[in-house]
Amino acid sequence: MLGVVAVLSAGLAPGAVAADTQSQQWYLSAMKAEEMWKASTGEGVKVAVVDSGVNPNTQSLKGRVLADEVPKAVNYKATEDFLGHGTTMAELIAGTGDGGSLKGLAPEAQIIPYRVSMTGLDKAESKRAPEMSAVIRAIADSDAKVINMSFGVELDYPDIRDAVQYAHEKGKLMFAATGNDAESENYIDFPAAYPYVVGVAASDKNGKVAKFSEHGNYVDLAAPGLDTPGWCDATFRSYCNQGGTSAATAIASASAALVWSAHPDWTAYQVLGSLIDTAGRDWARDDPSTYLGYGLIRPRKVLEKADYDPGPADTDPLARENKAGVLTAESGTPATPSPAPSAVESSKGSPGGEAVAAETEASDGTTLWIVLGAAAGVLVIGGGAFAVVRSRRST
Repeated sequence: MLGVVAVLSAGLAPGAVAADTQSQQWYLSAMKAEEMWKASTGEGVKVAVVDSGVNPNTQSLKGRVLADEVPKAVNYKATEDFLGHGTTMAELIAGTGDGGSLKGLAPEAQIIPYRVSMTGLDKAESKRAPEMSAVIRAIADSDAKVINMSFGVELDYPDIRDAVQYAHEKGKLMFAATGNDAESENYIDFPAAYPYVVGVAASDKNGKVAKFSEHGNYVDLAAPGLDTPGWCDATFRSYCNQGGTSAATAIASASAALVWSAHPDWTAYQVLGSLIDTAGRDWARDDPSTYLGYGLIRPRKVLEKADYDPGPADTDPLARENKAGVLTAESGTPATPSPAPSAVESSKGSPGGEAVAAETEASDGTTLWIVLGAAAGVLVIGGGAFAVVRSRRST
């Protein structure tokens, strides 16, 4: 199956941000990054970035990209970013910050780049790009610990679902964007909706969910997703005000890298469980939100306790969600597959009551599209304004 990934960009006008890009990274101070870096910088953790490619020659990424570790079978121009999006995600995760460039939340983590086909490529290039399922399987067989997928598609493809299951069995921790279409269709996005993939929503400086951030029972955590800097385009000349659930996903992946670096013997379940247990929320732990999941990610709360107890190594912290699958918000029943080429699961979700997370550790707007085989689906990574909404999640 041919895989074509598209980036949906919907956010603020592309005005270049200040020369000192780090001054625009408000979430670093909100998350108290300087304090966290005393305990962990992400050293020793490899994060696979599946995206539009990653440019290893930006000031922020020099020395951080392990291009030689991409298997030849799935390496098609992995270090040539034709959109600028993949490079932005990599910098949000592991950027060095040199010369006023983007500073990653896990600045000593390392990036393994993977390029998949996205809109903007001609047909010849698209055909040469590796299939998504092959990329995920290759990462599963590598020593990368975290897989960052800052995109989403409406369709459920069996081969990708199987590849995700394989990566889970190999002990990988996977994060994916929940999508940016809440104000129009509120699609259920894959891979975020697959079992064992952590769906990440976007929140603002006040811990409020974004209006564009898609919702449903597949939302597991939230992270900063408004007004974050990123490359304006593939010329890599300047940063612009961007963000969305894509940026939120990268920040969540970086958070996992920080925790895993500090506790290299923990399993993926333990890393994720610690992030869920310490997430900022003002609702009960066992009553997750359809908008913010278990709350705003706060790795600092894990790192500040050297003796933090992560719980059993083999207990899935998302067992309930992974067993239930995608549910309709209205009835709490399994979403009805639509007559698409490969069993599309659809859930529209519905707004609920108001709430914000208990403590802000929360960016803004780019968007992606993904086309797989004969069917096209919306990939969300972008942004807009945020709303203060939370609804009880169907279980």
